[in-house]
Amino acid sequence: MTTDADIDFSSLPQVDQQTARPPVARRPRFDGDVSELPDRACWALQHLLTRRYLSAEADADVYSWVLEYRKELSIRLSELDLILRIVDGTDIAFIEQARYESARGIKVLRREPLGTYDSILALHLAQMMRAAGGQTVLINREEMHGLFSGVLNDTDRDAVTFAARIDGAIARLAGLEILRKSRDDEDSYTISPVITAIMTASVITELQQQFEQLLNGGTPAEPEEESDVD
Repeated sequence: MTTDADIDFSSLPQVDQQTARPPVARRPRFDGDVSELPDRACWALQHLLTRRYLSAEADADVYSWVLEYRKELSIRLSELDLILRIVDGTDIAFIEQARYESARGIKVLRREPLGTYDSILALHLAQMMRAAGGQTVLINREEMHGLFSGVLNDTDRDAVTFAARIDGAIARLAGLEILRKSRDDEDSYTISPVITAIMTASVITELQQQFEQLLNGGTPAEPEEESDVD
C-alpha cells in the first residue's frame, strides 16, 4: 500500500488550472463568430467597460474572472487604447484611457465628469486614506463640510448654496461607492480603499491646485471631460 510519505509531490507535473478545466461549449453570438474568449471573459470585459471599477468584495465572481483572463482582457482593451489596472493589496480592477495621442484616435471612455467639489472631496478622502496606512477610515457629514472651511470662492458665497454643493459632492461619491454609508448612522461613512487606487499622483497634484485656488477666492473651471477619478 502506498502512503503519502512514499510519494514525492515535488516531482509531480504542474497543472495549468485554466487549461485543465473541461472545455465548455460556447454558443456563437452571430453567424461567423470565431472569438475564442469564453463567456466568463466576455462578461468580465462587459463589466469593465460599463463600470467605474470592480472589487473582489462587491463582485467576487466577476473579479475572479478578470484575474483568470487578465492577459486576454488586456489585449482586447489595448485595441481600444484602454489599459486594465489591477491594484495589488486592494483587490480593485478598473480601466483607464491610455495616454496615447493619434490624429485618428478617439477616447472610448466618455463618463460623466466629476464636478469641482466632487473632485476636491475625493482629494481629501484619498489623502486621509493614505495617512491611515490601510486602516478603516470613518468620516461623518459634518467633518466633510469642515474640509471646505476657509473656501472663499466668488460663486458660492451664500452659505445655503455652499452647503448644498458639498452635500451634492457627498451624494455623488456615495453613488460611486467611494463613500459607503455606515449602518449605525446615516450621516457617517467609511471611505472605500478604491480611492487610493484611482487617485494617481498627477490627479492629486492637479486637484490640490484647484483646492488652493478655491481657498484664494478663485473659481476653478468645471472639467470638460471625465476626471481620472473614475
